[in-house]
Amino acid sequence: MSHRTGTAICLVMILALVTSACTLAASDEKKTPSSSEISPQQWRAQQLAAADKSDEIMRDAQKRPGLLGQYEQMQLYYDTNRDRAFQLIFGQYLSWYQTFIADYNGARNSFSIAQPVQKDDGPSPLAGGYSTRAAGDVILAMAKDRKAVFFNEAHSAPITRTLTIELLAKLRAEGFNYFAAETLYDTDHDLQKRGYPTPKSGFYINEPLYGEMVRTAIKLGYHIVAYDVENAGVGDARERAGAQSLYSQVFKKDPDARLVVDAGFAHVQKSGKYLGGSSMGEFFRKISDIDPLTIEQTMLIQHARPDQDHPYYLAVMAAQHPADPFVFIGADGKPWTLKPGEYDMSVFFPPQSSASARPSWLTLDGLRVVYPVASDLCNGRFPCLIEARYADEGDDSVAADRTVLNVIDPKSPVASRFVSFHGEAQGELFLRPGKYRLTATDTQDHQLTARDITVVAEAAAKP
Repeated sequence: MSHRTGTAICLVMILALVTSACTLAASDEKKTPSSSEISPQQWRAQQLAAADKSDEIMRDAQKRPGLLGQYEQMQLYYDTNRDRAFQLIFGQYLSWYQTFIADYNGARNSFSIAQPVQKDDGPSPLAGGYSTRAAGDVILAMAKDRKAVFFNEAHSAPITRTLTIELLAKLRAEGFNYFAAETLYDTDHDLQKRGYPTPKSGFYINEPLYGEMVRTAIKLGYHIVAYDVENAGVGDARERAGAQSLYSQVFKKDPDARLVVDAGFAHVQKSGKYLGGSSMGEFFRKISDIDPLTIEQTMLIQHARPDQDHPYYLAVMAAQHPADPFVFIGADGKPWTLKPGEYDMSVFFPPQSSASARPSWLTLDGLRVVYPVASDLCNGRFPCLIEARYADEGDDSVAADRTVLNVIDPKSPVASRFVSFHGEAQGELFLRPGKYRLTATDTQDHQLTARDITVVAEAAAKP
């Protein structure tokens, strides 16, 4: 499966959102022209051209060795081309690579889908009659009698992968035994046997939390399902093909199976229009006659700017001051959802406490601890990419976590963004207790240092 298969639907979604009530964030406050400047047809044509250009740039960047060098090239193109349509579309491409190098703050700033009030929104949960409960507890309780649980995610906001990772073990204990994720490649025939993902296992797999999600499922004994169908097209064609693939690979072969799915945005909704047609979730219901538990996680999260947050989100955060993901439960015991009929529940994720540090949700609710790293690993060369891989996995494995040391402030001139042979830096990795192989590489993917480390549960180890 090519990256185009995995990203085409996202680009179609962007184009649909730009012409609707939603807007997207990039470095400028405004990215869409007013009706007096350009016609909708001209604007769409510019975006399509920008999408083709973005694809070309990414293919060229992928020829460079190493993620850091690839990101460097992507960032340079973004900084030097201020065309509005290009910034809008390419901002999503850049955000993927920012998640790959674990720059989650940067990814949110490059690409963030605003969530305004819409006609199909349910009433605010603050209107009365609702209480809050930990999202994980409610999901587990409601999953007990379900054959399938569908989580959605925002590809540029890996916070929406954290709850899935945290719940995989508990769902496995409840009898769930199949795990499927968007853009896993069916060409990686050895994934299950090998026991860990590599960059060739999928497109989004290069993001450490996505890799951790798949790795965790394998270790827990889930059967891994690559359900995306190559060259299926977009819209109904891809949604139907994906739903049929899920059914054929899982329930047709194993009627007693129980399935966990992770997919992007509205792929998992089980009713309502999706890109002018039907979603994978709705097709799945019709094909399988199974009603999945659908969990919406992309709408009620912190966005790049407060004016992009849903008004319900802002009001709820001001009233609740949460520390962990939660849902609202009514007096009848049913969870509240922003989109009645489309999803069974909506999860609120707390805002990030600090814009400068790596986000605390990387602890995965205590599954991982902080491991500090410092500039001595870079051996005098900056920037450098620090990666931790599980000691029992190969050098080709997707890192458990990464961080970049000495990436200059994004507002600085492009020429000084990356400074070689200069600077001090320190950072932190988030790792499960265990043994790891720690490496540092430069923008040419040259290894600068390597060492074995042990991360202990009681406290962060010393670098």
